[in-house]
Amino acid sequence: MSAASWPSRLWRRLPASARRRWLGRAGAWLAPSPPQPPPAAAGGVVVAGELSRATGLGEGARRMLDALAGLGIPAWGLDLGKLLPAHTPDLPAPPWPPPWPGPPAEAALILHVNPPLLGLALARLPRPLLRGRRRVGYFVWELPRAPADWACGIRLVHDVWTPSGFAAAALAPLGPPPVVVPHPLAACPPAPSALGRADFGLPETALVVLVSANLASSFARKNPLASVAAFRAAFGDRTDRLLLLKLGHADHAPVDLGAVRAATAGMSNVRIETRTLPPADSLALTRAADLVLSLHRSEGAGLVPAEAMLLGVPVIATGWSGNLDFMDATSAALVRYRLVPVEDPRGVYAGPGAEWAEPDIDDAAAWLRRLAEDASARRALGAAGQAMARARLGAAPLEAAVRALAAPPPLAGPREGRP
Repeated sequence: MSAASWPSRLWRRLPASARRRWLGRAGAWLAPSPPQPPPAAAGGVVVAGELSRATGLGEGARRMLDALAGLGIPAWGLDLGKLLPAHTPDLPAPPWPPPWPGPPAEAALILHVNPPLLGLALARLPRPLLRGRRRVGYFVWELPRAPADWACGIRLVHDVWTPSGFAAAALAPLGPPPVVVPHPLAACPPAPSALGRADFGLPETALVVLVSANLASSFARKNPLASVAAFRAAFGDRTDRLLLLKLGHADHAPVDLGAVRAATAGMSNVRIETRTLPPADSLALTRAADLVLSLHRSEGAGLVPAEAMLLGVPVIATGWSGNLDFMDATSAALVRYRLVPVEDPRGVYAGPGAEWAEPDIDDAAAWLRRLAEDASARRALGAAGQAMARARLGAAPLEAAVRALAAPPPLAGPREGRP
């Protein structure tokens, strides 16, 4: 083992919760404190995040930039992908940032970076960019209560935004009252490429059930093995039914990919797609499906089900957590669940009393059979889902939140010292 590699290997062996805690504390010490009193914002916003990476936070930042452009609000994109530890590869063709002439000094800085890495990002940004500027943290957490160590990073911003009421409740005890600003996906509706089933090697006549999971995120939370079990229970080896598993960043999680391959061994009606597709092609793959299945244990928002609904593809999903902000029993097939203690082998999701949902496999299988056998029911559910997603995921909350930044937020009292 080389001298250069052993610290990195030792670091990776630490539990995820310990890495998160130490990164958060170190970053909070290194990063400049937010200016006080909180300044009012004007002249637009700077949206900072992993704009060139295929991550949920990166996609949220890109969609926010698109929506701001549609609203006519001046916006500047700041790609933090090179400033943060890489857990995922870059997109095939990074769509942002546009030319960077420099934002006005009064423009707010909206940071799509969760608190453990926020201090590190701020410490590496040019000081003139931060000086005197209103800071907003756009944070997402997927359990009912965010980790206490997130407070270190939350102290580095004036305002907290988050995409769902579920995530807002989780963040509320740690800092300023969170503002729910849903991902404005309906403001710029998904624009799939022209690719169809034949381009992806999918049969034209089979009913295709799509499951999409980013293996660099959390295998236990995304829970693709439950989808495999439900599909098998619903259809067995029927050749006119196809389960399409789109597994992002599988090379970062070979053990998880191996678990999926073991679970699907001998199933001739399963396809596994591990390529990182351009965003438009990924949307085309979603559009090619007859059903989208998400038997997640928890979601802060749920970008894939939301995009599917906007495309008119019916969704079967666990009836718990952040996805309920844009779906209900009239617009999606909600699967029954029970709350169980969190068991995450990676240690990302942990904590005293932490719980998440365990979806009911039999109920999911029943929904799969029901919708597979009734094309009219699929069309009706897809239309209802599309209507609700359009209503719930528009740009109005984003516009209102940006306008509110023109006034200084009330001070909640003196901030604590650095951790």
